[in-house]
Amino acid sequence: MGDRETIVSEESNVRFTEREALFYHKTIRPGKIEIIASKPMATQRDLSLAYSPGVAVPVQAIADDPATAYDYTAKGNLVAVISNGTAILGMGNLGALASKPVMEGKAVLFKRFADVDSIDIELASEDPDAIIEAVALMEPSFGGINLEDIKAPECFIIEQALKERLKIPVMHDDQHGAAIISAAGLLNACFLTGRKLEDVKVVVNGAGAAAIACTSLIKSMGVRHENVIMCDTKGVIYRGRGNVDQFKSAHAIDTDKRTLAEAMVGADIFLGLSVKGAVSQDMVKSMAKQPIIFAMANPDPEITPPDVKAVRADAIIATGRSDYPNQVNNVLGFPFIFRGALDVRATAINEEMKIAAAEAIAELAREQVPEEVAAAYGQNHQFGLDYIIPAPFDPRLMEVVSSAVAKAAMETAVAQKPIEDFDEYRHSLKARLNPTTSVLTNVYAQVKQNPKRVIFAEAENEVVLRAAIQFRDFGYGTPVLVGRTQAVLDKLTELGVGEPESYEIHNSLTSPLVGEMVGYLYERMQRRGFLERDVRRMVNQDRNVFASLLVALGHGDALISGMTRTFSQTMKEVRQVLDPKPGHTPFGVHLMVAKNYTVFLADTTVNERPTAEELAHIAVETAAVARRMGHEPRVAFLSFSTFGNPAGKWLEPIRGAVAILDEMKPHFEYEGELAPDAALNPKVMANYPFSRLSAPANVLVMPGLQSANISAKLLRELAGNAVIGPMLIGMEKPVQIAPMTALAPDILTLAVLAAGGIVG
Repeated sequence: MGDRETIVSEESNVRFTEREALFYHKTIRPGKIEIIASKPMATQRDLSLAYSPGVAVPVQAIADDPATAYDYTAKGNLVAVISNGTAILGMGNLGALASKPVMEGKAVLFKRFADVDSIDIELASEDPDAIIEAVALMEPSFGGINLEDIKAPECFIIEQALKERLKIPVMHDDQHGAAIISAAGLLNACFLTGRKLEDVKVVVNGAGAAAIACTSLIKSMGVRHENVIMCDTKGVIYRGRGNVDQFKSAHAIDTDKRTLAEAMVGADIFLGLSVKGAVSQDMVKSMAKQPIIFAMANPDPEITPPDVKAVRADAIIATGRSDYPNQVNNVLGFPFIFRGALDVRATAINEEMKIAAAEAIAELAREQVPEEVAAAYGQNHQFGLDYIIPAPFDPRLMEVVSSAVAKAAMETAVAQKPIEDFDEYRHSLKARLNPTTSVLTNVYAQVKQNPKRVIFAEAENEVVLRAAIQFRDFGYGTPVLVGRTQAVLDKLTELGVGEPESYEIHNSLTSPLVGEMVGYLYERMQRRGFLERDVRRMVNQDRNVFASLLVALGHGDALISGMTRTFSQTMKEVRQVLDPKPGHTPFGVHLMVAKNYTVFLADTTVNERPTAEELAHIAVETAAVARRMGHEPRVAFLSFSTFGNPAGKWLEPIRGAVAILDEMKPHFEYEGELAPDAALNPKVMANYPFSRLSAPANVLVMPGLQSANISAKLLRELAGNAVIGPMLIGMEKPVQIAPMTALAPDILTLAVLAAGGIVG
C-alpha cells in the first residue's frame, strides 16, 4: 500500500490514511501499552521491599499457600492476550509478529472498559500442541487467558485442551464474544416479535469459529438442534454430506435443503458470519413474518440494512458496524466477562457464565437509556427495533455484566472466592472506572452524529494539520483551514492526504470575505482608536483575527488556535472579534484525568486576581462542566491557608466567594479556604470535621492566575497525557486555545469538545 491509500475501519466506517495509522502507533512512544509500578519506588527502602530482601516474604507465603498469590501479586487482575496470527481480523494468516498491534489493542480495551490489566503474547507456531503446551506453562503468571485471532479448526482444539488442563478462565473471544453479544440481541429481537427460542427456525451462514460458537450458544439457551440449518461455502451442512469436519458435523441435520436460498425460505432468524453480499433481497423476502437478520460479516455485512428495509420493512436488523443500528460489538462482552470471572477467582468461563452475560446485556438494553448514552446516539433512543443491543460505552455494562458473570460462576461452583455483598461489589465496580472517559467517548459519538465546522486557525502547522485531518477522517465534521493556500496544500500532500484540494482553505490575503470582515470589525473597533486601514491590516495579517471573524460571521461553528502564540496573545486577538457570553467571565479549566477520578482546576488561564464575584462564578461554571462530564462536583477554594491558619491578606476574595455561594445555595458541595492537602487528602480532611466536603474535592478553584498557571503547567509536565486542557469557558462562540506544546490528539480533543458544546 502507498502512503496515501485510504483505509476504512471495519467497525465504524472511519476513513484514515495508512500514514496516519502508522503515525498513531509510532508517536509519543512505540505501541499502545506500557507497564507502570503500582507501589512506591522512590527510596532504597521501597526497592528493598519491592525486590530483595523484602520480596522473600511473599515468596515464602505463596510457597506455603499458592492461593495467596492473588493477595501478593497482580495475578488476580492479569489476563494474557494470546495469538499466533493465523486469523488476524479480516486479514488472514499474517503471522504472530504481525498480530502484535491487534493484541496490544485488545489489552488496551481490557483496561479501558473493565480495568483489567493484560499483556499481549504472540506465539510463533501453528502447531496446536505447541501452543497448548506454551500457554499451559504460563498458568502461574496469569488470572485468565484470552485467545485471539487463531484460525479454525485449531482454535477449537486449543481452547478445549486449555479449558480441561488449566484452573483459570480461558476464552477464545473470536468464538464466544460474537456469540454472547448476538445472543443478547436475539433474546431482545424475539421478545419484540413475540417469539420463543424453542420455536424459532434459524439459518446460520458461515461455519468458522464465530459461527459455530454462536450456534452452540443459542442451542444451549433453548433453540432446538433440528431447527438450525448451518451453511458453509459449499451449501447446507446436512447429515451424510462428505468433507465435513467434526466441528461442523456436530450441527448437521436431516434436511432436503441444499442451498442458502432454500434454507432461508420461512426462516425466522438469519445469523451471518460469512462474506459481503451472501444474502439477496429475494432471500429476505422469502423469510417468515418480522424476520430477524443479523448480518455480521466484516467489514461489510451479508446484506445492508437499507437493502433489507427496501423489501422487508418489518425486519429487525443487526450488523457488526457502528454506522448502522444494533451493532454486535465484542467489547460489550469480553472485558466484563473476565472482570466478573477474575473477581471471584473463577477456574473457568463456562456456558452458564456466557448465558448470564448474554441475558444481562439483553436486559440492560430494555432499561431506560441514560441521558449520556442517548446523547451519543444523537437522539433519545429507547428499547425497540433499532435498539436491541446496548451501546459499547454504556457506563452500566461494567456493573451489570460483571455481576451477572460473577453470580453465575458462584452458582456453578467454579468461583473460588464468592462475593458476599453484591451491592458493595457493584459499588466497587463503579469506582474502578473514571466517568470522564465514558463521557468523552459519548461526546465524540455525539459530534459524529451532529458534525460541525471547526476553524483551525494555524493550518500551516503540522501538528494542527494532523488534528484537522483526523477531525475530518474520523467523521466529526468539516475542518476549515486558515493559512496560505499553497503552503497548506503542500503540507497536506506531505502528510499523505490523497486529495488535498478537497479541504476547505481560507487565505486572508485572497478571501472574498475580507470586505465583509473589515466592515464588521471596523464597526466594533472604530471608537477604540482604530482606523479602517488598521482594521484591514489586522484582517489580512492576523490569522486569529481572521479565523475569529469566520466564526463571528457564521462560516464556522467553533475555533481552535494557540499553537504558534502564547495563550494570552491568542486570547487578546480573539477578544478583538468575539465577546464573552452575556454575564459571564471567561476562564480556563485544566482536567487531570487519573484511572478512576478526575480533578478540575480553574481559573488557569485568564483572570490574574479574581474578585469574590468572579471566584464564585468560576466555581459555579466549573461545577457545571464537572457535572456534564459525569461527576458530582465537590468544590474547594484553594489557598495557602486552611480556615485562617496561617492568616494572610489575600484571603478576603475567597471568603467572599464562599459567602456568595452561601446566599446562592447551589446544588453542589463547596468549602474554603483550604490548602491542597486539606481539600484532597482524607487523613488531613479528618482534622476538620466541620468541613462541608463529604469526600476529597474534585473541583479546585485557584486563588489567582500565578498559582493556577504554575500548577497546571507542572501537572502537564509531570502527568503528561493525563492532563486535558486548558479548556476555555464563557465565550459567546466555542473557542479553544491549545497550549503551544500540544500534540495532535490534544488539539483534536479540544476541537471535538468545542464542537460538542460540553465546554465553551
